[in-house]
Amino acid sequence: MKKIAVLTSGGDAPGMNACIRAIVLTCERLKLKAYGYLHGYNGLLQQHYKKLEAKDMHNLIQRGGTVLHSARCLEFKTPEAAVVAAKNLNELEIDALIVIGGDGSFRGAHHLSQHWQGQVIGLPGTIDNDIYGTDATIGYYTAIETAVSSIDKVRDTADAFERIFLIEVMGRHAGFIALNAALASASDHVIVPELFETTEKALAAMLEELQYRRDNHGSVSYIIVIAENVWPGGLGALVSELEQRTGSEVRPVILGHVQRGGSPVPQDRILASKLGSHAIQAIIDGQTGVMIGECNGEPVAVPLEQTWAQQKPLEPFCVEAMSQLVNATTD
Repeated sequence: MKKIAVLTSGGDAPGMNACIRAIVLTCERLKLKAYGYLHGYNGLLQQHYKKLEAKDMHNLIQRGGTVLHSARCLEFKTPEAAVVAAKNLNELEIDALIVIGGDGSFRGAHHLSQHWQGQVIGLPGTIDNDIYGTDATIGYYTAIETAVSSIDKVRDTADAFERIFLIEVMGRHAGFIALNAALASASDHVIVPELFETTEKALAAMLEELQYRRDNHGSVSYIIVIAENVWPGGLGALVSELEQRTGSEVRPVILGHVQRGGSPVPQDRILASKLGSHAIQAIIDGQTGVMIGECNGEPVAVPLEQTWAQQKPLEPFCVEAMSQLVNATTD
């Protein structure tokens, strides 16, 4: 009987529990044993695990976070750590390890595969949606929903005082959340790392759009969505610059880790369930060293190295739609 282990690594993402549930239930249906390592790669190094059974998966699909807990583990980058992990997996007689996480987690999985003969499968679990080779990652849809809900609330007070608001969302190196949250909330401007050139060009674009709106609609509110760590000097520097150039009050709102929490929306539950189930099928088929993702509604197996070697581009259609709607909107 095959033994399958699973761990969640790096930043947590809504839908990880749904994915764990799918893995365990599929294992039970196929008469496989399932184990969960706690606290990511730290649990693997410390042989800290628990047996996972179908009865433990009741009422889990809607819960945010991860019942296996998550963590980052710098120690795991060393060859010595991978050797210890391989020894622990062999001691438990694990045949395959599933890692749910982002690019750092996948690098760890690939690193482990150089020292362990078992099968290694990655599943994309990160709100940033920055994993190449899959249309969406587990947690991404919920993060957008959380951001849009927050922006809608900010819009109410922004309109009341006709202020400029800066909304910072997560996405250190990727602007997927910022772009789609801005589009869905009818925000007036978006700043993402993929399209950012210089502060002067970015400021010129914002000031031009703001002037257009005020010329056509009066002294209205103005909402700018910005991905974290894009602006040199941070959000405070942009606030100061805009206040100086516009003479208006500018209020910053940092959404932060609230985007990681909450119950996963249906899209994330569905994606997580499909990927978790298909990961087990990929193991049965003998696959290893790949990420199981989804493209155009179909499952795909992408070599782990490829998921971080190539940058995932923003959706051109969304970029075009945002640019077309900026000055046309009357919301």
